[in-house]
Amino acid sequence: MIPDRAGNVENWDFDKLLVILLRQFKRLLAERGVELTDAQMQQIGAAVAARQPITATEVEPLHKTMAAIIAESVEVLRGWSLTYVQALNTEMTDMPGWETTAEFLDIANHKVNAELRISAGASLLTALGDPRYAHFLLQTIQYDLDTYNRLDVDATLARRTLLFAAHIDEDAPDWLAQAQAWVASI
Repeated sequence: MIPDRAGNVENWDFDKLLVILLRQFKRLLAERGVELTDAQMQQIGAAVAARQPITATEVEPLHKTMAAIIAESVEVLRGWSLTYVQALNTEMTDMPGWETTAEFLDIANHKVNAELRISAGASLLTALGDPRYAHFLLQTIQYDLDTYNRLDVDATLARRTLLFAAHIDEDAPDWLAQAQAWVASI
């Protein structure tokens, strides 16, 4: 039986989801001078999930650094003349610039990392109260709905984050329309 990873993400407590996202970016954050201990990540996750304020000294470096990571990933895709949505819709075999297997794997690694950093980074940044890249969350969700008629792990993270940030009930039948309206209002 294939594990239902998206279903698992749907059932995680929101504070745990945030800690997982923070851990996913721990190395990239540290490389840019934002070092977080596990205890700090858990405190941030618990505070955000409880909708309690985080001190500016904690959140400002996270906002700035996560925004830079997302912007760098957008630039990686732009190097191939792709937007995020175009990248999601571009098969690796259609990517330019490779002739050998090694080149193919290198480009695939850069493309996938950029896509993941954009979607997961936008989820984390939006959850932390900075929705400047929330439109990427909608694009992640829409791509999955259009392509698979279901949400994968990244799209489930995007959905949960958007619903949390916009104060939308997870069981609302029109959650997507509400999320689109919220993003449009930013």
